Amino acid sequence: MQLKNLKDQVIVITGASSGIGLVTARMAAEKGAKVVVAARNEEALKELVNELRGNGNTAIHVKADVGRGEDVNKIAVTALKEFGRFDTWVNNAGVAIFGYAMNVSNEDMKRMFDTNFWGVVYGSKVAVKHFKERGFPGALINVGSLFGDRGTLIQSTYAPSKFAVHGWTESLRMELKKENVPVSVTLIHPGRIDTPYTQHAHSYLDKQPIHKGMLYPPKAVAEAILYAAEHPKSDLYVGAQAKAIEFIGRIFPRFTDRLMERFLPPTQYANIPAKPREESNLHQAGYGLQERGINKGWRRSNSMYVKASKYPIFSRVIIIGLGAFILVNFRRNK
Repeated sequence: MQLKNLKDQVIVITGASSGIGLVTARMAAEKGAKVVVAARNEEALKELVNELRGNGNTAIHVKADVGRGEDVNKIAVTALKEFGRFDTWVNNAGVAIFGYAMNVSNEDMKRMFDTNFWGVVYGSKVAVKHFKERGFPGALINVGSLFGDRGTLIQSTYAPSKFAVHGWTESLRMELKKENVPVSVTLIHPGRIDTPYTQHAHSYLDKQPIHKGMLYPPKAVAEAILYAAEHPKSDLYVGAQAKAIEFIGRIFPRFTDRLMERFLPPTQYANIPAKPREESNLHQAGYGLQERGINKGWRRSNSMYVKASKYPIFSRVIIIGLGAFILVNFRRNK
């Protein structure tokens, strides 16, 4: 399947008012793509579009709540009216809840699923329908999570929403391949990303949610997304931690449970009071135009795992070379 170069593409990005979506929009525009940005915060979107146009780029915005099917249809209609098509659709919008599973209300869980899961379903259906009708290859890119591969504590109601996204994406990909539909379906597996995600979160904790530990920049996720827009890929992991948790959890499930039970909770909150739930972005638009968050830890400049995924042959040569080096030295020291 041959996808267009970014400079020739129209790209739709949901959740574009902050974090990963914001960085992806800026990077895509920089590379020459025409950008359609969508989110609930219209003021932030207007500022972003003005910024991109001021840099000589082409961009439009659509105020939309992806948890509403009619709003997602409006994004597609706007893109088609303005550009006559779109070539890549990125389902990135997401909200989070921090709190132990039995404490989170069913109403809040349903609202989170409206955004995190149903938003992806609505976007996927609109995108696939468009690509089928025009008969030309397009890319559908769904942003999952390391917690879509492995359950967790505290974000224990967020994780199932991402499990659902992963299951939907894999199932849809198989159906489209079986029917020979020209759509590249990619699932992005981000590790812990330094965005305002935790500040926007709806918290049932007394303490403020944050990420602690190894943090990857949102540009690493954007790099993975834009690579998938040009190159058909089934899965892209952002950060070795995302791949490691998935792999170890599959091979040693109970060991991983105990490890996470013991060490993970304190890495998800700071020793400061949590913001009121009324200020979260669960039921309303959050503040916009912020790429980074207040998270603490080792801030990586990029993800070597993403870069390695872009050059698989080169990566295999390095791995084989390192393996041979280790084997030779092991035998020498025996």
